[in-house]
Amino acid sequence: MPSTTVVVGSSIGLHARPAGIIADAVTESGAEVTLAVGDDEPVDAGSALMIMTLGATAGTEVIVSSDDPEVLAAVAKLVAADLDA
Repeated sequence: MPSTTVVVGSSIGLHARPAGIIADAVTESGAEVTLAVGDDEPVDAGSALMIMTLGATAGTEVIVSSDDPEVLAAVAKLVAADLDA
């Protein structure tokens, strides 16, 4: 599955608000998307709870993976954005 690595842009990390925004976007897309930190097991990006289990804080590198290049780019952009602003 194609992937890209992005740095978490939200100042408090991927807590409930950013995780919910990302999960909603993934669910609406209908595509399979996973997020991972380092060598940890990837999680379903369509689940805010699973995203929060990553423990990704501001500045953490997150691997975004999807077979859909448009969705991959959109989710990577969300992870890199400051969704707390």
